[in-house]
Amino acid sequence: MKEKFFQKSLIEDLLDEQNKHPQKYLPPKTLKKIAKKHKRPIPQVYSVASFYPRLSLKPRAKYIIRVCENLACHMEGAEKVIEAIKEFLNIDFGETTKDGLFYLEKSSCLGLCSLAPVILINDDIHGNLTPEKVKEILKNYIEKEKSSKN
Repeated sequence: MKEKFFQKSLIEDLLDEQNKHPQKYLPPKTLKKIAKKHKRPIPQVYSVASFYPRLSLKPRAKYIIRVCENLACHMEGAEKVIEAIKEFLNIDFGETTKDGLFYLEKSSCLGLCSLAPVILINDDIHGNLTPEKVKEILKNYIEKEKSSKN
C-alpha cells in the first residue's frame, strides 16, 4: 500500500475547514469528518482543536482580529490601539460585533515585532498602528462588506 508523501497534517486540515466556515469555527460534524479522514478517534481531534488558540469550537465572526500584546507592541502603544478597536467596534476581547463581522482576541505574540504595534485580521497583517490608522483599517473592511453585498 502506497502512503501519500505530502499528506496534510491534522492541524492544517482543521485550519482549512475552519476557514471555509463563515463563522470561522469547527462544528461537530466537521470534527467527525476530519477524524474519519485522519483515522483518529473524535476525542483526539477534539483535543487538538480545543488546544490551539487559532482553532475554535465556538462560532466567531467573518473577520478575526488578533491583537498582539507582547512587550514590543506594548512599548509602541498597543494599549491605545486596543482601546480604539474596542471603542470603534463596541466589543471586548472574546466578543463578536452584533453584525457578526468582527471577533476580537488577544495574542501573546504574532512574531511581527518590527511592525509594532501590530494586529492580524484573519491572515492580513496590519502594523505600525495608531488609533486613527486602525479605525481606518476597520472602516475599509466594513466598506468592503457593504460593496460586496451590492
